Amino acid sequence: MRPKLGYIVSRFPHLPETFILREMVELERQGWSISLYPLISQSQPVFHPDALAWMRRANKAAFFAPVVWTANAKALFRSPGRYLFTWAKMVRYNLPNANLLIRGLILFPKAVWMAGQMEKEGIGHIHSHYATHPALAAWIIHQLTGIGYSVTIHAHDIFVRREMLAQKMRDAAFIVAISDFNREFISREVGDWVRSKTHVIHCGISPELYKTQKGSGLGVFKLVSIGSLQPYKGQEVLIRACKRLIEAGIPLQCNIIGEGLLREKLEGTIKDCGLEGKVSLIGAVPQEEIARQLPDADCYVQPSIITPSGKMEGIPLALMEAMACGIPVVASNLSGIPELVRPGETGFLVPPGDDAALADQLANIYRDVVAVRPIAQAGRETVRHNFAISTQVLLLASLFDSLS
Repeated sequence: MRPKLGYIVSRFPHLPETFILREMVELERQGWSISLYPLISQSQPVFHPDALAWMRRANKAAFFAPVVWTANAKALFRSPGRYLFTWAKMVRYNLPNANLLIRGLILFPKAVWMAGQMEKEGIGHIHSHYATHPALAAWIIHQLTGIGYSVTIHAHDIFVRREMLAQKMRDAAFIVAISDFNREFISREVGDWVRSKTHVIHCGISPELYKTQKGSGLGVFKLVSIGSLQPYKGQEVLIRACKRLIEAGIPLQCNIIGEGLLREKLEGTIKDCGLEGKVSLIGAVPQEEIARQLPDADCYVQPSIITPSGKMEGIPLALMEAMACGIPVVASNLSGIPELVRPGETGFLVPPGDDAALADQLANIYRDVVAVRPIAQAGRETVRHNFAISTQVLLLASLFDSLS
């Protein structure tokens, strides 16, 4: 009999993490029962329509709600040794990082409440997305209840914050890495022992939802880039590359889709480069609108960088979406991106942070659109065969099945 799955996520709904929603929807389509446990329930002006039903059914409680403290009092009374020992281990493992320690202390009572809820629900296995706070919550619940857990590791959760990473990975039933790069990275960081329990399963999309590229047909080079407005997304590099293209006499329109803290700074960069009306910050839009807009683009750009803290991409789903439309893509050569974008085969790669190299590659595509069509088509086939959500979830489900 298949176990009921408890899914722990950082925030819900969260538009940049629609890939988790897709995974849960596909798992249920394949016959699994899932109970959602977001650490933070938030309201967003834009979210995927499928998220609405999950918002209603999610297990929610404020961090300091009376029900949380009641659950902790019961857990402490029922098994004081286990409760205090788990709390002490959590503190000891996170002592090197004050930020993670404070967040762990805040999270612990809510994780105890989750543990009680999961026992009541009959959760047979926990899956957490991200090796930071969701994995910590899963680890706490495992210590208190014995319910097994697994973790999907993505990007900043292993590239930037690694306190307690080894302990969380060691106690997990298995680990899912979204790229070969991530599996190799975590093996170097925590030890080669982790390799055998780490399985590469990509995030995926539904390729059939994305129509084939139409192109603008206006003589204007239409660029699209999708991503939250954060430093590691590298939108400033793209803006400066657009300035170079304009100076080279290439007419363009660049739409940057996404929202975030860097909006004001990026607006300033657009103004400083004299690109008002040429580069536009569109803001956040739902996935179905992205599927409608992508086929009109002539080229998709993912100008990601590595920040000083080490933060960088995993494999952006927006790249998969663009490639599913048969659009030529240019992306930064970092992290797991080369596993999707193979230079000269399925797309084009440039050094991260190099606006001159990015501009040169974009100019080459603009000047020889016919030559890049077979490459764009190969990218489309790669996504269809290797990054379809149904196929990737089948691989994940097989791991869950192996626990039964």
